[in-house]
Amino acid sequence: MVKKEKLVRLFDRQAKRYAKGKDSASLKRWRQELIRQAEGEVLELAVGAGANFPYYPSGVKVTATDFSEEMLRKARVAAAAHHMDAVFICADIEKMSFDEESFDTIVSTLSFCCYENPLGMFQKIQRWCKPDGNILLLEHGISSHVAISTFQRTFNPLFCRVVGCHHNRDMLELVKASGIEIDKVESHWFNMVHLIWAKPGTRV
Repeated sequence: MVKKEKLVRLFDRQAKRYAKGKDSASLKRWRQELIRQAEGEVLELAVGAGANFPYYPSGVKVTATDFSEEMLRKARVAAAAHHMDAVFICADIEKMSFDEESFDTIVSTLSFCCYENPLGMFQKIQRWCKPDGNILLLEHGISSHVAISTFQRTFNPLFCRVVGCHHNRDMLELVKASGIEIDKVESHWFNMVHLIWAKPGTRV
């Protein structure tokens, strides 16, 4: 496990690259498909450089969190460019606390690969989401393809050191284990990438 302080420095160094918006066409399409469903008071975990900001519908208010101040600098620029109503919190989301049922929508795109305790984070976000709210996830993890998953497991320690994320997590199983109620799933790239539309379910 990469220590959190080292992980923050790693993402600080990557902020400039993230801000350039080099998402693939597929990733941009998936972000748009997911984020357009957000409404009301929104919590976005690990907002990064604000890659989701172009896709939010008008009228939402976003609480954007990240543990990298450099990422948040870029996100603030993106928010201004897209006329976002957003507030920014620089903190480790795994150590943060919000009142239960505080948000209409909770968004995470490609953040659960980095957490020390991803199951615990899934459980936290469903407590923070209103009972009739939405949990919108775009996450990557272990492939169902044997050759690819073997590669992911073998090189996961290297991925963690270089880019700061785990490639060997079974995201769908983690979501299910947390008690979150999945409404719809789309899986892509040999089942490595998942778009998940969900709601708070049974609190574990």
